Amino acid sequence: MKIEIWSDYVCPFCYIGKRRLEKALEDFPHTDKIDIEFKSFELDPNAKRDTDLTIYEILAKKYGMPVEEAKRMSAGVAKQAAEAGLQFNFDTSVPTNTFDAHRLAKYAETKGKAKEVTESLLKAHFTESKHIGDKKFLQELGVSLGLDASELEEVLSGDSYEKDVRFDQKEAKEIGVQGVPFFVLNSKYAISGAQPPEVFAEALAKVWEEENEKPKLQSFESKNKSETSYCSDDCCE
Repeated sequence: MKIEIWSDYVCPFCYIGKRRLEKALEDFPHTDKIDIEFKSFELDPNAKRDTDLTIYEILAKKYGMPVEEAKRMSAGVAKQAAEAGLQFNFDTSVPTNTFDAHRLAKYAETKGKAKEVTESLLKAHFTESKHIGDKKFLQELGVSLGLDASELEEVLSGDSYEKDVRFDQKEAKEIGVQGVPFFVLNSKYAISGAQPPEVFAEALAKVWEEENEKPKLQSFESKNKSETSYCSDDCCE
């Protein structure tokens, strides 16, 4: 079974949704048959790489609310994250543009490191308050995960894997993805948002059953069996 996940590294519910899916997979008997592919999505393609604004000020401006209300809203999200086993530090998080982070992940995918890079980027932003839009940090992160330093420098200094990121974004638009996280199971079943683990578990079970159900033989016979068969019980032995 293939699971495609559209997400962004500064999307809190993408991290929460990832953990909830992983929780459901812990009890799924066919986890070893699951292939997960992470897809690129930018919450704000126009976000600046460097800004003096806090995440609260950005949220307040985006949703037209007071900063204090943005703080209360973020505290509620942090509580949900904690329930999923995650620690979110909004007070010190660094808002940034994630395009280069997505390019890094696409490069990492070619080296079999997409899952590790995705988890590390989410943790770096939400828990460790790292600047995941900074190319120097992205290179350090990649090297720490075993990626080649010289190749990383070449990727991050140019426009490598830009087309791959844009392809994912184009595909998301074509299938009607309006928000993330967005999960697609076997190219035909969709789960939108950071749903509870039981929702993921139900979907996994349903898709697995449908995709692996053995077809039942149906018999078509004449009403008068003598017209179609003349063997005795032992004639074909």
